[in-house]
Amino acid sequence: MEVFEKWESEIRGYSRTYPTVFASASNARQVDEAGRSYVDFFAGAGVLNFGHNNPRMKRAMIAFLEADGVAHSLDMATTTKRDFIEAFVATVLEPRGLTMKLQFMGPTGSNAVEAALKLARKVTGRREVVAFTHGFHGMTLGSLALTGNEFFRAAAGVPLENVVRLPFETAPGGGLQALDDYRAQLSDVSSGLSAPAAFVVETIQAEGGVNVASAEWLRAVQQLAHDVGALFVIDDIQVACGRTGSYFSFDGMGLDPDIICLAKGIGGYGTPLAMNLVKPEHDARWLPGEHTGTFRGQGLSFVAGKEALTYFEDDALMTEVRAKGERMASALLAVAQEAEGRSFVVRGRGMIQGLDVVDGAFAKAVAAECFSRGLLVGPCGSGGRVLKLIPPLTIPDDDLTEGLEILTGAVRDTL
Repeated sequence: MEVFEKWESEIRGYSRTYPTVFASASNARQVDEAGRSYVDFFAGAGVLNFGHNNPRMKRAMIAFLEADGVAHSLDMATTTKRDFIEAFVATVLEPRGLTMKLQFMGPTGSNAVEAALKLARKVTGRREVVAFTHGFHGMTLGSLALTGNEFFRAAAGVPLENVVRLPFETAPGGGLQALDDYRAQLSDVSSGLSAPAAFVVETIQAEGGVNVASAEWLRAVQQLAHDVGALFVIDDIQVACGRTGSYFSFDGMGLDPDIICLAKGIGGYGTPLAMNLVKPEHDARWLPGEHTGTFRGQGLSFVAGKEALTYFEDDALMTEVRAKGERMASALLAVAQEAEGRSFVVRGRGMIQGLDVVDGAFAKAVAAECFSRGLLVGPCGSGGRVLKLIPPLTIPDDDLTEGLEILTGAVRDTL
């Protein structure tokens, strides 16, 4: 690790949590240069839904490179982009009756959120945007203004403005009443509040502590947004692409967002890609080149992302995800019940599960113990109090079992 400690910026974080040098990876395992194998319950913070070095994607990418495919194209038309778009429309949009436009931007989730904010403000002519407590939407200034985490916000160095903060459904003061109260304030001409440009919400706050919103509350947010002429934006960056047991985290909830922000898993292989799905009437407000970026045409990501979409041509993988998610939740519930008096709570849906151990120092100690035993897992939430499990959706059963045994053993032995 000496080279990294000497030359790499102090900003590095994950390498401090996992202090070893990794040399190879396959599906749900990473191997360090000393030959030690680790079960990966972190999966690139939700990027590697289909595992490290997915063989189907690897073969497609190698063939693309050997054929001198167009690896970088800005927003020019290429055969690989067309193949991805056609596959996405046929596999994701058309079965849901959606006619949304696909907007590619710089290949990060934060850039997807920035583009959504720009468009919402352009469409409505308004400045303020509603975001929710404990939300995480990115590190650039617009998306950081939406983000609730004080540690991240403090690094901005400038005011993070034009955001109205409402409590998330599961946060103190949250729920339907809070939405009704905000509605009443907007209706009061003497409240001093003006209608926002958009409501931006995660259905599951992943970095915020695996906080899960109900379909009823999300529908109420959507209704309020539309009633006041604002756009309803779902940030599905970490929990889409099959993470919850369906392609979108909100499938079957009766929601009709104006913009859906996607990144992380849509690139398939771990190569970067970000994309917003935008209703055509809103997308028509963009002027050509009004939101640009050098790396919008990621050829390798289009190739791997198209291959990732084949997992959704039937329900086989999603059936597995739902079953594995139940196993993960059951294992965490057993640990929570054993830790009587510690007020542990299990939250999640599908293959994103969180164990809230209340104390950030305890969670950090458990994560360190897991690493020493061969498991990669990371804390999240307020003060890092929640152990978040997001293994690859393709994790073999034996690796899932081993990882859960390491985690539960680490929690018991750290109590």
